[in-house]
Amino acid sequence: MSHCFYSNLNFSATLPISIILSLEYDSSSSFSCLYNTPLSTMRLSKRHFSPSLSLCLSVFSSSGSRFPGILQTRRRLINSSAGTSQLCFKSSMEKQRSSALSENVVQFHNVGSRDGCEVPHKWSSPGGGKKIDLKKQIFCNRSLNMRNIIAVGFDMDYTLAQYKSETFESLAYEGTVRKLVYDLGYPSELLEWTFDWNYMVRGLVLDKKRGNILKMDRHKYVKVAYHGFKELSKDDKVDIYGSSLIQDSFDEPDYALIDTLFSLAEAYLFAQLVDFKDNNPEKIPKDVDYARMYKDVRAAVDLCHRDGTLKQMVAKEPNRYINEDTTIVPLIKMIRDSGRSTFLVTNSLWDYTNIVMNFLCGGRTVQGPHTCNFDWLQYFDVVITGSAKPGFFHEESRANLFEVEPLSGMLINTDNGTPMPQVGDPSPKILLKSKGKGCRVFQGGNVGHLHTLLSIESSSQVLYVGDHIYGDILRSKKVLGWRTMLVVPELEKEVELLWELRDVRQKLILMRNERDSVEDKIHHLNWSLKFEKINENDKQEMLSALKDLESKRDQVRQNHQQAQKENHQKFHKVWGQLMKTGYQSSRFAHQVERFACLYTSQVSNLRLYSPDKYYRPSEDFMSHEFHFLPLD
Repeated sequence: MSHCFYSNLNFSATLPISIILSLEYDSSSSFSCLYNTPLSTMRLSKRHFSPSLSLCLSVFSSSGSRFPGILQTRRRLINSSAGTSQLCFKSSMEKQRSSALSENVVQFHNVGSRDGCEVPHKWSSPGGGKKIDLKKQIFCNRSLNMRNIIAVGFDMDYTLAQYKSETFESLAYEGTVRKLVYDLGYPSELLEWTFDWNYMVRGLVLDKKRGNILKMDRHKYVKVAYHGFKELSKDDKVDIYGSSLIQDSFDEPDYALIDTLFSLAEAYLFAQLVDFKDNNPEKIPKDVDYARMYKDVRAAVDLCHRDGTLKQMVAKEPNRYINEDTTIVPLIKMIRDSGRSTFLVTNSLWDYTNIVMNFLCGGRTVQGPHTCNFDWLQYFDVVITGSAKPGFFHEESRANLFEVEPLSGMLINTDNGTPMPQVGDPSPKILLKSKGKGCRVFQGGNVGHLHTLLSIESSSQVLYVGDHIYGDILRSKKVLGWRTMLVVPELEKEVELLWELRDVRQKLILMRNERDSVEDKIHHLNWSLKFEKINENDKQEMLSALKDLESKRDQVRQNHQQAQKENHQKFHKVWGQLMKTGYQSSRFAHQVERFACLYTSQVSNLRLYSPDKYYRPSEDFMSHEFHFLPLD
């Protein structure tokens, strides 16, 4: 049995910085107690202690600084709330012959938690290191050694803050409809429409000119297509998208990519408007085509964001629109404890960012019993709001970088992050920072400013976590060479279903093989009948066999197609599996594979792994190699 005397003993050391000493000793030894007086002062000397013990030191400074200079070993120092840092030294009788805390004692481990030492990090807890639930795993496309990463950055919306689709997307939908009616002159009937937040999925492509919604595979072949809510036949798909000599790129300006969860409501509304125009042509002006309707939907969405309609509602009741996640703070602390810098880059402005992060990091709300403050800033080195991603990732962007005064929200001019003197003031204004918060808040700028602020020498030293394949991942990876992690909340359900349906997948493979076998036999008989000299009796037998095989082929094909359709509908009733289109990877999956080094269902899954983990991808297989793999 062991006992722990923590900081309530008020131990202090005669050192330039304050040290809180926690002693954990083995009660089986003759040693019984150390300094049980209310207040004792001790000096850490070279004398060794006879019992087996562990020393837990919490190092902090009154200024709450990150100990620059002499403590630039911050890459291995542990930072916790109120500017404290903790190191745990292990010692025993056998290893204490020279000195209890001499330079020879180098073994230490992190004691991180959500708040001080209350709860250990998940990956390092007694239950850590075991097999992680498949839904919570981090999947790797390209090798990533976290020891090479010195800074980890996060997007906020749909990354740290996971919005509730049933409430937030519905709010966005209703706000957009009202703007269409009251600001853009659409019929009032739209106000009676309802929103099915489960209908649309990411990875779809909107054909603005034709009013079609498409799902395609990695080769850009359209496999599923709807005009509004009416499914297009196979012949219609081929006529529209498969008959040209030059394959369509399916990019702007004629197409819109639904790559973010924010876009699901506008895609659904676009489909409703397409049906409404087709069924009520007299209620929509003739000069308003499908492309114009999509443009109006986008304009209505922008109006909602500009007038603050959505954000005001979220600010009033964040728990109604945002999922509570008590693991966010422990995650960021763990990253900082490992010695890495952390930063936040979001397109949201400071006022909204502060509200959301208060809710995520402390459950604080504007009108609740615990009002908003700036405590959450202690978990970051730099916060950049109003970043205008993806343009932010272009270093040649000439966007000005302003420092934000957190209390008032006032913007202050800077020279690439360095405070500038104001007119009439000979000295630059340096913002006062709250105790324990060394974080600086900015608006605008570009990635070059961020690299300067964090002293980043190489882009490959940065890991950025986001949810938007284009705005967060593609540009940061393709333009900068940042290492990237994509958050795909839908993956949790997808992985769970893949596991449940693994036997069905095997049956589908066998059914497909049977189709191939029957078709090969038909081709062989047809070839023999056409080119070989066969007597009449044998010919009749072959024709009869051919007829039976053709009938079997039709039945096997029908059964296979039906089984495949039922399997896909278990993932989604309309669009099927997110990462698949038929037997091919979907366009969305192809982009994830190309641009995301890592991908996972929730950002908090990082907490289940060591911050120094070496992520390695699974082996790639070409088609010919699958013949040497077992079915299961």
